[in-house]
Amino acid sequence: MSEQNNTPELELSELLKIRRDKLKELQDSGMNPFELVKYDVDNYTSNIKENFEEFEGKSVSVAGRLMSKRGMGKASFCDLQDKSGRIQTYVRKDVIGDDEYTLFKKYDIGDIVGIKGEVFKTHTGEISIKASEVTLLSKSLLPLPEKFHGLKDMDLRYRQRYVDLIINPEVRDTFVNRSKIIKEIRNYLDGRDFLEVETPVLHSIAGGAAARPFITHHNALDIDMYMRIALELHLKRLIVGGFDKVYEIGRVFRNEGMSIRHNPEFTLLELYQAYTDYNGMMDLTEDLIRTVAQNIIGKTVLEYNDQEIDLSKPFERLSMKDAVKKYANVDFDEIADTEAAKKAAKDYNVEYEEHHLKGDILNLFFEQFVEEHLQQPTFIMDHPVEISPLAKRKPSDPNYTERFELFITGREFANAFSELNDPIDQRVRFERQAQLKAAGDDEATDLDEDFITALEYGMPPTGGLGIGIDRLIMLLTNSYSIRDVILFPTMKPAPKQI
Repeated sequence: MSEQNNTPELELSELLKIRRDKLKELQDSGMNPFELVKYDVDNYTSNIKENFEEFEGKSVSVAGRLMSKRGMGKASFCDLQDKSGRIQTYVRKDVIGDDEYTLFKKYDIGDIVGIKGEVFKTHTGEISIKASEVTLLSKSLLPLPEKFHGLKDMDLRYRQRYVDLIINPEVRDTFVNRSKIIKEIRNYLDGRDFLEVETPVLHSIAGGAAARPFITHHNALDIDMYMRIALELHLKRLIVGGFDKVYEIGRVFRNEGMSIRHNPEFTLLELYQAYTDYNGMMDLTEDLIRTVAQNIIGKTVLEYNDQEIDLSKPFERLSMKDAVKKYANVDFDEIADTEAAKKAAKDYNVEYEEHHLKGDILNLFFEQFVEEHLQQPTFIMDHPVEISPLAKRKPSDPNYTERFELFITGREFANAFSELNDPIDQRVRFERQAQLKAAGDDEATDLDEDFITALEYGMPPTGGLGIGIDRLIMLLTNSYSIRDVILFPTMKPAPKQI
């Protein structure tokens, strides 16, 4: 490595030494900042700035991180950042005293301080605090990254989210909105008499969705267990038990690929309502998303990735067969059986596996030719029974199910069924899944005997819905990657420093 390339590292190393020397000097003088345990905060920067007339001339006590310092003669300006924003502080030697001002001049960008003082407006009109007291609350031993290379490395931003939150206020805004969105979802469902429940994260079998599970081992029971891939089967047991409306918002885990759309650990909403069907779930889904957008974002026509997404209009409803016919010009009503479907797949260069049946191949056509076109909110309905082991068959055509998926921006946002409540049919479908798993399909579900037993006691007609919370937040906050809306996304371990 050349000397020129080493220069930033040498500068950084020297800065680290200077900061530790400053800390030692403070500790040797009996002023160890890490020993402080409390500081009385009575206000936040945004509240002061938004309500200046109320605070002008009054004393406040705030705390946060030093983000800049300007002028170091007998007076200085600094910017303090707390959870709500930034505010300028005016620090004068003749106000806080010689010794305190000498200490203040040695404080570094990134240090956490408490400031007490009077709210005023400078001659340039900037709302500020005239400090009467500045207290060092915690010493920053590492410089904030913008001094060297900025925080443009996305991998570093996700890995060191704490620094990302300090440097980029818009990132904090995203996660504040995330919390508000989830709270509004709860408000919506609670207001409609849904009961929020909690179900197990560790399962003895993998079921409820087509996904590869994470496997762990329970030492006391000496059995392998699975991190849940869905919330479905336990929630439907509660419908059997007599709860008419239940929901859960929780983490699920799928041992699959990672991309801008996928994180192995993600947040899922699932809800179940007795005595309704997938049409009722479509109405609820549309109203829920529109209500959350309006109440939290303040509008129902959104900008996402340079396109306008209109949540205000009724969502389009289209069967999977009709969608494939529309975008691939292939009519599966005219395809007689699996062999004909495989021939069509070959003609259209759709890759399939030998065990795939006609319904599987219809879904492959959909994925290849249709999904990318579904930019505006669209319900894709009536999925083949082969890919819907937990959905009720359509009475008018038993080869298809009362199931829908919601697509926006070419991505799946929701999945819902008229829930299968026939235990005999459920067993047959579970057995097919077991056969697929035995043949090497890692995403096939296990046969859940206890769930079948629950169905045998009788489950009322039920509508069920699952919504990927992270993808919904991506849409509502105009975030490009799922990692932008998960505080600590799954990452490879950082390379070891040599």
